[in-house]
Amino acid sequence: MEIEIATIGGYEEVGRQMTAVRAGEDIVIFDMGLNLSKVLIHDNVETEKMHSLDLIDMGAIPDDRIMSDLEGDVQAIVPTHGHLDHIAAIPKLAHRYDAPVVASPYTIELVKQQISDEGKFQVDNDLVKMEAGGTMAIGDSEQVEMEFVNVTHSIIDAINPVLHTPEGAIVYGLDKRMDHTPVIGDPIDMDRFAEIGRQDEGVLCYIEDCTNAGRKGRTPSESVARKHLHDTLKSVEDYSGGIVATTFSSHIARVKSLVEFAREIGRQPVLLGRSMEKYSGTAERLDFVDFQGDVGMYGHRKSVDRAFKRIMKEGKGNFLPIVTGHQGEPRAMLTRMGRGETPYELENGDKVVFSAGIIPEPTNEGQRYQSEQLLRMQGARIFDDIHVSGHLREEGHYEMLDTLQPQHLLPAHQDLKGRSPYVDLAKSQGYKLGRDLHVTQNGNTIQLVE
Repeated sequence: MEIEIATIGGYEEVGRQMTAVRAGEDIVIFDMGLNLSKVLIHDNVETEKMHSLDLIDMGAIPDDRIMSDLEGDVQAIVPTHGHLDHIAAIPKLAHRYDAPVVASPYTIELVKQQISDEGKFQVDNDLVKMEAGGTMAIGDSEQVEMEFVNVTHSIIDAINPVLHTPEGAIVYGLDKRMDHTPVIGDPIDMDRFAEIGRQDEGVLCYIEDCTNAGRKGRTPSESVARKHLHDTLKSVEDYSGGIVATTFSSHIARVKSLVEFAREIGRQPVLLGRSMEKYSGTAERLDFVDFQGDVGMYGHRKSVDRAFKRIMKEGKGNFLPIVTGHQGEPRAMLTRMGRGETPYELENGDKVVFSAGIIPEPTNEGQRYQSEQLLRMQGARIFDDIHVSGHLREEGHYEMLDTLQPQHLLPAHQDLKGRSPYVDLAKSQGYKLGRDLHVTQNGNTIQLVE
């Protein structure tokens, strides 16, 4: 059976992930994401109202026109998890394909919301939920099957899809870390990865996220970040003024910890910001998390400002606002607070806890720096980097290679510089550039089996 891979997006940058695998006459697309930094550099861009071709020209979403070069029919569109760099182009591109979107339950709910916000295209693709451990037939040949393997990442309900073909398995490895003690959900299913590596023809190709490949050691568990966060908030328990926390709104495990520790130090947790309300509200509705008690969630500007006025009236020392804006996004809640555009008044000595790392990209780094300076100018004290990454470090990559024993490797999710540490790591394990280690760019195809 012919096996071909089209590297459509995410092979020259961090973001706008999209990869297509053709097995015979059947094609599966993995991810359709947004490169958020290409949007943030423009003022007041509303992607929901923009045409896909304009967003492609901006470099914001994948240029999927290469799909016309693949001889086959798309059978499924498969986002691995609910981060925007993996799902936010679905409303712009999915309608071009007569294929369902297949994803884990939480991811499907987030895709639904993305589609409902779309203002330019009518997206009628079926939305199919499949749990980790589930399988489905691809096409009519009964020779190709897709499986979801549970992984742990900085968002709940993440999976790695595996395409089983007569020539071996294609393992799409974006994005994960090896977390054996997660705060929410099950540990990464390394036993199943080991079985896939040993069964039938083994693993034909492993497509891997290279984000932290140049960092030594292992990525810590989310339970480590939870302990660090607990220690930080307990250290300021006796402070009577304002304490504000910010994290990735999609990081439900971290939000859960913040909510619990807020109560422990005698403060009422309040979730503020549109995306904070969206991700946490969806997770609670689907029973992935139970925040218990009275947790306010406010997304719209007016309701957020009313919540801030209540906090100021009843005393900042009684509340822990958990807000968006950890990357310094211009319209996010924390940035507005830093600019003095909300009723919440920061005062000298108030604490701002960044439970998030800086995404290693110039736009994010610049905006985060500016946000911190604005907060400091108002007298805020910054607690930063209370976080663990959602991506594998060096030892995790070694373990995945040892577990899967793939015949071919395809580094992804970075530009050339970002992929180079993974290339060195793979070469140390016997892989060779141009033979079984494929470093490519957006818009290319790789023929694995002719």
